Amino acid sequence: MDTFHAHRKKIILSAQYLLIGVAIVLLVVKFMAFYLTNSNAILTDAMESMVNVVTAFFGLYSMRLAFMPADKNHPYGHGKIEFLAAGFEGILICIAGFSILGKSVYNLFYPQVIMTLDKGILLTVLAGGVNFIAGFLILEKGKRTQSLILQAGGKHLLSDAWSSVILILGLLLVVFFESLVWDSILAIVLSTYIIYMGWGLVKTSVSGIMDEADAHSIEGLLGILSKERRENWIDVHNFRIIKYGSNLHVDCHVTMPYYLNVKESHDEVEQMEALVNEKSEVPIEWFVHVDPCDKNSCKLCMKKECPVRESPFSQFVPWTLESIVKNQQHAHQNSGEENQ
Repeated sequence: MDTFHAHRKKIILSAQYLLIGVAIVLLVVKFMAFYLTNSNAILTDAMESMVNVVTAFFGLYSMRLAFMPADKNHPYGHGKIEFLAAGFEGILICIAGFSILGKSVYNLFYPQVIMTLDKGILLTVLAGGVNFIAGFLILEKGKRTQSLILQAGGKHLLSDAWSSVILILGLLLVVFFESLVWDSILAIVLSTYIIYMGWGLVKTSVSGIMDEADAHSIEGLLGILSKERRENWIDVHNFRIIKYGSNLHVDCHVTMPYYLNVKESHDEVEQMEALVNEKSEVPIEWFVHVDPCDKNSCKLCMKKECPVRESPFSQFVPWTLESIVKNQQHAHQNSGEENQ
């Protein structure tokens, strides 16, 4: 397990270094394009790339901090810094968007001369291609490792790529219609999109800090538990997930045969934790409260040799997202009966 997580850490850090390198190169290319053209739309793109560089370095710092082990002052680790990093990136993106929006509106009424558009378009095409390839690779690695910082960086690069596509189309309109107003209109459209994207990152950050329920993560773990379900795991309920960056903290209640002694129950819990960590691509801290079975458990208990069974096993009812999050034993059984 340690080897697996060390490999995951290496993947995340290497992807972030790639993100930093791409951000710096594209920043230089886009400001060269702005210097050659004096285009507001290209300046919009270049300013967003400046945000990319700042947030990429802050993201690297946040990652290294998030990988630090839990200590006395941070008993759950340092993973929450990833949400702060994403929020910081979102705020900077919004600031860049509003600053360019103001300049673009001003130049809509007081246009400025645009020069050597052919070279500017060529550099923008180059930057857009690099953005798309790097953004796709980094976003995929972010999803695979569940790294919020990588996902934010990858989405940012992909949005840059689509911005470049719109930018090129707009600059072609400037050439075709021989009107500078298209440059400012395009810059207004792009800056609005940038603000929208930045606000989305801020919302994601706040949701993570506020421990908003993550249905996607719960469904992933539910799939693992359902597939590897053991006969002593009669019921799972009150299932909750707290995200600490890419690490997960899970609380749940598991119903087991009441006659198991403390060691036997503990062994079952350890097997459950080991199974989930083996199948999951992110580290999971597992806290389980064991509940004893009762006579209502018999109908859905799959244990073949039970010395205290009061009624036969009658129906297999699958665990569902709706049932396991309830603080109610055998909630899935009740849901199943209601649907019959």
